[in-house]
Amino acid sequence: MYETPLTGLVLSGGGARAAYQVGVLHAIAQLRRGCHVSSRRSPFGVICGTSAGAINAAALACNADQFDAAVEGLTQVWQQLRTAQVYRADSLGVVRTGAQWLTMLSIGWLLARWRKARPRSLFDNAPLVDLLAELVPLQRLPRMLRGRHLQALAVTASNYNSGEHVTFYQAAAPLAHWVRSQRISAPAELSCAHLLASSAIPFLFPATELALDGRGEWFGDGSMRQTAPLSPAIHLGAQRLLVIGVGRMVEQSGRRIANNGYPSLAHVAGHALSGIFLDALTADVERLQRINRTLALLSDEARVATPLRQIDALVIAPSQHLEDIAARHVADLPPPVRGLLRGVGVHSGGNAAHGAALASYVLFESGYTRELIALGERDVMARRDEVLAFFGWAAAEAAAGR
Repeated sequence: MYETPLTGLVLSGGGARAAYQVGVLHAIAQLRRGCHVSSRRSPFGVICGTSAGAINAAALACNADQFDAAVEGLTQVWQQLRTAQVYRADSLGVVRTGAQWLTMLSIGWLLARWRKARPRSLFDNAPLVDLLAELVPLQRLPRMLRGRHLQALAVTASNYNSGEHVTFYQAAAPLAHWVRSQRISAPAELSCAHLLASSAIPFLFPATELALDGRGEWFGDGSMRQTAPLSPAIHLGAQRLLVIGVGRMVEQSGRRIANNGYPSLAHVAGHALSGIFLDALTADVERLQRINRTLALLSDEARVATPLRQIDALVIAPSQHLEDIAARHVADLPPPVRGLLRGVGVHSGGNAAHGAALASYVLFESGYTRELIALGERDVMARRDEVLAFFGWAAAEAAAGR
């Protein structure tokens, strides 16, 4: 049976930045072992993920009966990752998608008559299907739910047809689904297609068709128009939340990138992606904190009368700028991909102003992902006492030390 209070895990999106989440989880697993917690099960009864976070979430959920092994498996995959495992990085693959896509932007009016000259995205993520088959054993998910190792897994995606943000979820028992302005939920038997849709970064990766209300509709990355990333976990019953972001939650004022002339396409794209992936989580965490403070001011009778409830949340996010780390690893990308990105303004050389923000989302190379994993581990260990207190493991550690 999952642990009480029911703990929800929220993994945000961010392409290759999701390696940071794995480092955080690896350190948490290490702390739990150090406290001699006997259970092998996952400490998370509700797991929600968006974009690349949905892939990590699904991998954990499908192995909810063996948390340490699940985290170790994720860690090994991310530590050894290569770009070619996520999207076509060979010359032919880049020409068929990226080069044609950029060409369409410039002379599309001339080529529009030929449908074959209409690539759907900058990159072809066909290799990701094989990686997902290795990393996410979705056939185990029903067993995890039946065995009460897990209450629910949720994956979010954005509907290009309706503009709605949709949370697809699979649960151990029937749950009331929710409808809010521009965001809805839908029970579903989760599949590889849901993970591909949720992680389809706009313009970079192609949309995926999913069934919704008996009809096929096209979906892209779940971080788009995601105004309340904490909401699905709360609707699915979580009583407290561990939230792992992939960008700094509090930005110091005064950080500037040198003005080297008009911003490149890569600079603008990186800025836009940061807005898609990072800003909504920060705003929703602040909203949750305001609600908690308001509830704390109410009398017991007033708290009972309101549908709102206090949700404790532990938020762990990078202590460093991930684009600065990415800048050191742009040269690790395969030459065809480097050439393509150079055309939109991504340059290596250690300067984060040269499109490294965009590169930080597509840099699926082990040098970069290993650094992010190590950063996640350090950030958890720096907050060790806070993490132990959140999970209630401090007492177990003290008892083991007697």
